[in-house]
Amino acid sequence: MPTKRAYASPLREKAAAQTREVILRAATELFGQRGYALVTVADIAAAAGVSPKTVFASVGSKREIMDRIIDAAVIAGRCDEAMEQLRQLCTPREVLAALAAGTRFGSESQFTVHEAIRLALPVHEDGTALWERATGGSRAAMSDAAHHLHTLTPRPRYTAAETGDLLWLWFGPHGWRTLVVDAGWSWDNAETAISETAVAALYGGEC
Repeated sequence: MPTKRAYASPLREKAAAQTREVILRAATELFGQRGYALVTVADIAAAAGVSPKTVFASVGSKREIMDRIIDAAVIAGRCDEAMEQLRQLCTPREVLAALAAGTRFGSESQFTVHEAIRLALPVHEDGTALWERATGGSRAAMSDAAHHLHTLTPRPRYTAAETGDLLWLWFGPHGWRTLVVDAGWSWDNAETAISETAVAALYGGEC
């Protein structure tokens, strides 16, 4: 007797994907507002307008939800695409301006996600691994940018490794948060200041 094939309905798959998106969006908002520890699956279900059973069936446990949020954020950050464009630039000022614009886009568009991750770190079952997953691509991009700067003229006054560390200090999510959230700067002013700070610190009056 032939085995029956499971029928995959495109409409059903689309509805399931939309449900996952709604759940993940609700979870991100709650994690970013209250913090990971204070949010339950029931809270997420209520905010998404579904049952807790649907949350578990669609996206899994709270930890799995956070994993999915990070995976989506890494994809949305578009590090590889941004770095490919950055490598085509030929002057330090162009590179640093592009880095400021690109990291601003990531920090501004993914702000709620970054807040959700930041608040989860102290209480997550494996905060160190969580942080590495969330920021590893960005750290690598800063290192790549630093090595590209060292192929241009003039070169930064620091080593390539030190330059990468400084780029992460200025252009990483904590740098943006310090100015925009803690100090109340506009995103425009922060972008200009971070770019100018990088130029002045790395090149002094030579660039």
